[in-house]
Formats: sequence, C-alpha cells, structure tokens
Amino acid sequence: MDATIYHNPKCSTSRKALDKLRDAGIDPTVVKYVNEGWTREQLQTLFDEAGLTPKQAARKREALYKELGLDDADDDAVLDAMVEHPILVERPFVVTGKGTRLARPLESLDEIL
Repeated sequence: MDATIYHNPKCSTSRKALDKLRDAGIDPTVVKYVNEGWTREQLQTLFDEAGLTPKQAARKREALYKELGLDDADDDAVLDAMVEHPILVERPFVVTGKGTRLARPLESLDEIL
C-alpha cells in the first residue's frame, strides 16, 4: 500500500503514527512539512480529503497561534497563516489509497490502513 505521512519528528504522536504504518508493513513517503512548507492548494486539498476545516486542523496549542490572534480569524486567514508558518498545522496527516486522516487519535489510522 502506498502511503504518505506529513511528519514532524519532534512530535511523539507523529513518531507513533510512523511506527504504526511501518508495523503494518507500509514504507510510507515521509514529508517533513515543517522544513518543506506547504502551498495553499496542498493544505486545502489535504483538509478537504480529511473532512476538516483549516481551523479544525490548526495546532491551537502552538504559542504562535495565539500570538497571531487566530482564535478570532476566519478559515482563509488561518490557512494563510499555515502556509506562512507550517508549524501551525496539526500533525500528523496520513494519506493512503483509502483516504486521508489526521492521526489524532492514532486509532483513526485504522480507517485508512
């Protein structure tokens, strides 16, 4: 099975998701999105496929989220902030031929494996 994980190695949940994929016999493409960044179109597609809005996919615990005043921002503003600051995207997202999920909770991966 082909799979892609949008991964942050500093995140324990992201590391656990990568381990879960490998334990399932999947050698996923690993995208370190914090380094590589996003385009607006990539994020919108990812969120649409996962059934989430940008605000639902935002990492609200990130200090930058509050600093930028994103609590009161609309989805377009949140999406723009995510493009400028990739760390604001919750992690990890996993894409397989069966769908796209934000692996929080980790068990949500079972739906697409």
